[in-house]
Amino acid sequence: MTNQTQLTALQARRERIVLDHFADETRQDFDAVLGTFPHPHYELIPSGEVHDGNDDVRQYYAETRRAFPDQRHEIIQLRHADDSVIVEFWLLGTHRGPLKGIPPTGNAFRCRMNAFFIFEGDTLVCERVYFDTLTMLRQLLVGVPPEMVGALVQGLLGQPSATPKAEAAVA
Repeated sequence: MTNQTQLTALQARRERIVLDHFADETRQDFDAVLGTFPHPHYELIPSGEVHDGNDDVRQYYAETRRAFPDQRHEIIQLRHADDSVIVEFWLLGTHRGPLKGIPPTGNAFRCRMNAFFIFEGDTLVCERVYFDTLTMLRQLLVGVPPEMVGALVQGLLGQPSATPKAEAAVA
């Protein structure tokens, strides 16, 4: 899985935590995922979202799995840095539930991402995720009437819509 042939004991422990974390997320065993760090902390860089603590992270899981009940990962590459494990992966899913104002489209997505699993020693303290929002949106919004796209994207970005008529059509 890694690009190195010989791992240190610390790197091997960190890698096991990260691989378990990914597997538990795919199985939707969120108790096990939360158990991979003493204080769960997610940072989603494209949206600026921070989910901190058990309750907040559980809510994040509930919302994203409601929107994408089949969400899963395909790991491309795993690398080690001094204080982290960096994972490049595909995130896949089908939009079956609401997502921040976007009604379910039934469209599937496949988005390449990077996650930095930040450690203090062998303790996971943060998962920081980077991805291209446009790649995902382009796939999710296929087939949505063009006049609704602006209002949906504004809702996703947490901005008030400039066209109340479009908002009413979504609700």
